[in-house]
Amino acid sequence: MNINFFTNLFLWLFLTILPAMTFSQSSDFTIQDVKFESQGDTLAGSILTPKKPFAAVVIVHGSDPVKREMEFAKRLAKEGIAVLTYDKRGVGASGGVYVGPSVGTNNIDSTNLNLLSHDASAAINTLHIYLKNKKLQIGLIGFSQAGWIIPLTAEKNKLVSFMVIFSGPVITTLEQLRFQFYTNGDERFWDTHTESDAREHIKNDPDRYQFVATNPQKQLSKLTIPGLWIFGGRDIQIPVELSMEHLDKLKTNGKRYAYHLFPALGHNTAFSESPEPVKKAIQWIKSHP
Repeated sequence: MNINFFTNLFLWLFLTILPAMTFSQSSDFTIQDVKFESQGDTLAGSILTPKKPFAAVVIVHGSDPVKREMEFAKRLAKEGIAVLTYDKRGVGASGGVYVGPSVGTNNIDSTNLNLLSHDASAAINTLHIYLKNKKLQIGLIGFSQAGWIIPLTAEKNKLVSFMVIFSGPVITTLEQLRFQFYTNGDERFWDTHTESDAREHIKNDPDRYQFVATNPQKQLSKLTIPGLWIFGGRDIQIPVELSMEHLDKLKTNGKRYAYHLFPALGHNTAFSESPEPVKKAIQWIKSHP
């Protein structure tokens, strides 16, 4: 008798709570799983749609073999931004081959970066199809390696209206490797080195690998869409000061680019303990275009 009582009580509580949980999610946004084709492979992702979105974005991955960024996407969707996030090719439910290791020359070879930009472009087209409001402007938002991929994608696809890049390099892939080899993963690097030290090595260190370099400034000098870069002052993956300097030069030529520096943060600005970098990105999207 007691067992039945507690069993029935549990079922009653479960059925009472479940609709509330579903309603809580649907009151902010809906989630729809989708599949789309890119360069002969089928990629899988999810579209998060708020009731009244004011903008839409596709999330572009960093270099790691990551699945769709659902938590980040939910944060954007709760702010009224429609989102398509997908499993990187060769990861999760997506077809194709992930080119690794996570940090390595084959991962940032121009061939792979161009392939990943085709994936992002196909995701843009897919999101556009699913949006009820076809006039809603669609942007790209991404992390790290996306600093090379997003400009390539925006050059390919005219549906891209804006871009937000967290800790993305505004330097060539070869320059980034020189800097990364020099910092060697040392979290205290900037305690013992100067900006001039870093630039000396970026400029003069011999390349350990030979491949066709990608320079995002080539695409950024041609694009007319607005863009925001968010940097961490203690980044040891990309040279932030040099990247900001390149953006300043592009801005003097009339490009609608902006950047914001968080001095105490490292490379993972979008996923740091501080909520401020993501808040900054959302505020910027609300004011652009």
